[in-house]
Amino acid sequence: MSLVKIAWDEKSLTYGSLWLLNNNIHGYEHIDSDLLATEVISGRKFEIITQAKTDSDSLYKGKIKVRLLEDGYTCYFKLQDLIGHIESIQNWKPKLLTKAQIKEKLPKILRWVEKASTVPNYYLWGGTKGPNYDCSGLVQAAFSSEGIWLPRDAYQQEQFCTKVEFNPKTLGAICLGDLLFFGERERCTHVGLYKGGGAYWHSSGAEDGRNGIGIDYLNGQNTNVISSNYFSKLRGAARVERCYNGQSFLN
Repeated sequence: MSLVKIAWDEKSLTYGSLWLLNNNIHGYEHIDSDLLATEVISGRKFEIITQAKTDSDSLYKGKIKVRLLEDGYTCYFKLQDLIGHIESIQNWKPKLLTKAQIKEKLPKILRWVEKASTVPNYYLWGGTKGPNYDCSGLVQAAFSSEGIWLPRDAYQQEQFCTKVEFNPKTLGAICLGDLLFFGERERCTHVGLYKGGGAYWHSSGAEDGRNGIGIDYLNGQNTNVISSNYFSKLRGAARVERCYNGQSFLN
């Protein structure tokens, strides 16, 4: 069934109302700036969590705050981007998979990332729809390609997944499809997807990385500068064993 494009006025965008998006748009970090937080692909669903503003207050700049239902991420949409591209829905339920079902899908997820790496790309902060991704956007897109929704940001993915105790030198206990997390002691800032043999896929920036999707290695597997830099910031690993279920999980 084709999606219904509707024309709405601000009065229909009430607090708590649910909507289906049928166009790719941008989600912004703040109501008073156009800094990209995340790309939002057609077919995603969202909930209004603030009222649309119809007055002339310049602070609002024609934006509305939403929660993306598949991953719980909050951002702002421009009202002008929604015109003719949303459909009202009555409810939403997450599609959940078991640990065994998720494990079965990991080879396809790894192949998806490998294929994505063959398309010309660069690192894009907020990128989720391709071909340009940020680190957590690549991981989220890879898993969602198989119906497994993870939280949006790297630090959220670290909290959400099941921690794996492993030895980076022997690679004991870590498995294909596990996530590797990097950053400072206080906070996770980067994520990669383990592909085996000490190697992992990730989308890294231009300054300290590869400006796009590439392969790097854990300690002892490769001596390149980029691998060494990221290894010095390794926080640990975690395993995807569940899908986001719509409930808050962050501290």
